[in-house]
Amino acid sequence: MAEQHEIGTPETVSPEPRKASVRRSTRETTIQLELTLDGSGRCDVQTGIGFLDHLLDALARHARLDLTLRAEGDLVVDDHHTAEDCGIVLGQALYQALGDRRGIHRFGHAYAPLDEALVRTVVDLSGRPHAEVNIDFHRDAIGELACENIGHVLESIAINARLTLHVDLIRGRNDHHKAEAAFKATALALRAAVSRDIALGDAIPSTKGAL
Repeated sequence: MAEQHEIGTPETVSPEPRKASVRRSTRETTIQLELTLDGSGRCDVQTGIGFLDHLLDALARHARLDLTLRAEGDLVVDDHHTAEDCGIVLGQALYQALGDRRGIHRFGHAYAPLDEALVRTVVDLSGRPHAEVNIDFHRDAIGELACENIGHVLESIAINARLTLHVDLIRGRNDHHKAEAAFKATALALRAAVSRDIALGDAIPSTKGAL
């Protein structure tokens, strides 16, 4: 009987994990953040602002990011510095983790409902920082987070991640629902944009050859 040899399959090389670690320390805040872009949605966020924790948890879980964030800020003043700087640091981490943005889908869009509220988000990982966040709130604050800072957090993420972000409230009455739907829609759009495009291979999705 002829000797039989098992034919093996070529060994596949897994892409490098896309991770980032950012620390920001100023006279107003101290923030430490760890991010894994290709995660499972594990989130451990403590900012000292309960509703901000809730929104960042929704963002991480639905974008499938593994996110650990610790923030100590001058909350005795107000919530602005802490909310803004958390957005800045998360944007910086996204920028680092994306690297040269080879092989990604680049674009993403999503709708997210929460009861009567409906929000649409469109993302372009263009390398060009720009944000348009259009959400009307009736309340001054939700919990300890000023409603004016909800959109500002999204804007800070976009500017520091160097991406284009459009967030539009289509309809809604409850301010909590509107804010949470905005972060969930952004998460889903971001998840699509950062995902790897097998058909693209190692190419950069731009006519310029760079993002």
